[in-house]
Amino acid sequence: MCAHSSGMIGFPLRLLAREIYDRVVALKGVQNVALITGEERIEPPQARWYCCTVESMPIQKDFAFVAIDEAQLGADPERGHIFTDRILHARGREETMILGSESLRPIIRALLPDAEIISRPRFSTLSYAGAKKLSRLPKRSAIVAFSIEQVYAVAETLRRMRGGAAVVMGALSPRTRNAQVAMFQSGEVDYLVATDAIGMGLNLDVAHVAFVSLSKFDGSRRRRLTVAEMAQIAGRAGRHQRDGSFGTLAGEGSEFTPEEVLAIEGHSFPRLDWLYWREAKPRFNDIATLIADLEKKPHRSGLLPAPKAIDLLVLKRLAEMPDVKALIRHQVDVARLWEVASLPDFRQMGEEHHSRFVASLWQYLGQNKRVIPQGVYASELARLDNIQGDVDTLSARIAAVRTWTYIAHRSDWLTNPPAMAERARALEEKLSDALHDALRQRFVDKRTSMLLRKNAKDVGLLPVEIQADTHVLVDGEDIGTLQGFAFRVDPAAKASDRKLLLAAAERHLAAYLRQKAKDVSMAEDSEFSLAADGEGKPAIFWQGEILGALTKGRTLLQPTFSPVKAVAGLEGDALREITTRAESWIAGQLAKAMGGIIGLLDLAQQADVDGNVRALAVRLADEGGIAGRHYLADAIAALPKEARGAARKGGIVFGALDIYHHAALKPAAAKWRAALFAARDNRAMPELPPESAVHLKAWIFASASEARNAGYRRIGDEYVRIDLAERVIKKAHEARGQGNLFGMDMAFATSLGISENGLKALMRDAGFRPAEKAPEPQAEVVAETVSEAVEIVAAESVPAPEAEVEEGTATAEVAKSAPEEAAPPVIELQAVTLTHWRWVGLPKPRPPEQRPQRAKPQSQAARATSKPRPKNEREPLVTTQTAQPSSLALQLAALKGLKL
Repeated sequence: MCAHSSGMIGFPLRLLAREIYDRVVALKGVQNVALITGEERIEPPQARWYCCTVESMPIQKDFAFVAIDEAQLGADPERGHIFTDRILHARGREETMILGSESLRPIIRALLPDAEIISRPRFSTLSYAGAKKLSRLPKRSAIVAFSIEQVYAVAETLRRMRGGAAVVMGALSPRTRNAQVAMFQSGEVDYLVATDAIGMGLNLDVAHVAFVSLSKFDGSRRRRLTVAEMAQIAGRAGRHQRDGSFGTLAGEGSEFTPEEVLAIEGHSFPRLDWLYWREAKPRFNDIATLIADLEKKPHRSGLLPAPKAIDLLVLKRLAEMPDVKALIRHQVDVARLWEVASLPDFRQMGEEHHSRFVASLWQYLGQNKRVIPQGVYASELARLDNIQGDVDTLSARIAAVRTWTYIAHRSDWLTNPPAMAERARALEEKLSDALHDALRQRFVDKRTSMLLRKNAKDVGLLPVEIQADTHVLVDGEDIGTLQGFAFRVDPAAKASDRKLLLAAAERHLAAYLRQKAKDVSMAEDSEFSLAADGEGKPAIFWQGEILGALTKGRTLLQPTFSPVKAVAGLEGDALREITTRAESWIAGQLAKAMGGIIGLLDLAQQADVDGNVRALAVRLADEGGIAGRHYLADAIAALPKEARGAARKGGIVFGALDIYHHAALKPAAAKWRAALFAARDNRAMPELPPESAVHLKAWIFASASEARNAGYRRIGDEYVRIDLAERVIKKAHEARGQGNLFGMDMAFATSLGISENGLKALMRDAGFRPAEKAPEPQAEVVAETVSEAVEIVAAESVPAPEAEVEEGTATAEVAKSAPEEAAPPVIELQAVTLTHWRWVGLPKPRPPEQRPQRAKPQSQAARATSKPRPKNEREPLVTTQTAQPSSLALQLAALKGLKL
């Protein structure tokens, strides 16, 4: 380029563009060289040589020489269409050069048949050195990782063993990157830990490249590197005529295949037969036309439509926002919206959050003065002007500043772009210096480095041991414990050592955790349990270790198993084995504990059953097998009398106050019902009463539904088991017969522990009211009642349905009595007092619109002004007379020896 009168080169990375810019400035002078990237724009008026990123190339300018570097990136899903467009359209007056891999030859020949293809062999030899321990890596080595966590872990280890390392990542600013590289180039540190950012032509004095891993996450999935990508990174080893080597880091589980080694050493890579393409000059008639042009398929062989890049995804989201569309009036607005949507996502927020940020900018750029107010811009920079924080915090601030720097380099987006760009540049340099200092303090130990230089004795990797009690020892020191599948660093460990210890332990725990996952998959049902986690949510445990939580599924009886973070972090078969085993255990336990309720769903699928019965079964199953009668009033009213036998045969019990399945009151069913409702509603599991409790006094449920799910009904300030409450109500209706006023012995209720107030509350809910006392019954009646109460309470199984009360009538149902396991206790007979009750009936449920409105309370002023009515004008009190017993009742009493 420098041999021509003018020229321009497009580079894949701004770091590389900056490096070449500095070299050209040294040859041509700062006034003659321009640098244009998304975040930097140095363009002197008389500049003739331009160093740019490919996206920022001013192709409308006339240059004698034009070059595109790393042109094989035309096959990149995210940026490939930009490189393809430059290959097809960027031209110099005198010479155009396309630099790239030999794999480009067939596609260049197809797209540009007149192009002259010249190959330049590598002067140095690149050879495979195998796997080496971190402690055995030679000096001047670069260790390449594919995640920030891996970069930090390796750098921390090198600080301990070799005195430190420089760190290079694509997210670093040029100033920070140059400062880190300078440490490595000057020999202050002998190791460089980097991401694959060094693969794009950064020229470093590296003798050996070690891969921590051979796979990376490409934004959508984790995949193995291609041979071309491996060679691109490995090629950083050796310069000009000095040989280099490459290999892997021992103990990380990644190895090159013989075919990959042969291809890298021989520079033999699969040829590219296609490149990604996207319309470079779309129409701006309207947003729909713009999107259609950007998604248009190429009409030329060797070109493929580009996958949806972030700018197109953001544009589509903006097109769905009414506030954005309201500002589109002309084609100029559409073109400007496309410029705003093309704002790079420097902060890596993703299309959803980035589109919201772009939409907020469009509210300024799409109306009024069509610029971002200077106060808004300045306030955003002021918010980011803070050098406090760790490496990650500072990196995030620099990424945010890069966004505003990009905005400042758009001449029509601000009222004073040069001034704002200078402020953004100064802030980025300030944060970059702080980041460099933070990296230096964290990953460079000058004292250790000096000692190692005086004594080059190798230090082996720290040995890791897992004890039987799950304590993890590193070099004999207890650094933490393995709690389930999660490793917890010892809280007493130094903050600077935590990541090092965590990385060292987790590296050696991988095989142990895979074996542990296999043990879970082979475990017996008895080893699993359902209990509340630390937040009270329902969770599945294995041998006391949490595996995951129950969360909302398609239905109440089909919950979802969500593994905890530590389990979800497992890869491949390990996670699948745990998830499959946990789901099968949940299904088995539901079939065992909730089998009767699941049977209701089976009943609902039987075509020969009345449709009303099936509808009732579905609704009752959705409530976990227990529901208040008022809740199912419409379903019960629609149920024909002759169809109720099928419902009872299916296990449905029609009580006076509650409708339930006879198996729904078992303790196991109550526990799983509480867990299922907690999972469905995303709340904590309630605490359940003791399994043997039939009456609760000192217990508080959060709500009536919570008590019903546990199998209890509230009566006053206490609770009684639902089936026993129904038994009390049934006895009341049996004593009532056909009359409305009757006497009844409540020995059965009091034997359950129900207080007088609780009994009144239960009878009131069932449609009864206290009346005058009746004569005492004979002793033998009392003995029979008390004996029956003892037998019911002592029985282990849940009593079967016995009674159904409906519209003021009582119907007896044949009860399946449980076998007697023990002789009932001897109860001393006492004199019995009959309580007298009056049947008033249960109100029929009415829709809300038919319910009477409560009268509003009269204000104090209105009461003061209203005139009291005279006593003689007041309504007379209505006296209630006791109904006389019928002749039939008198005859029955005479036969039993009772007095009425």
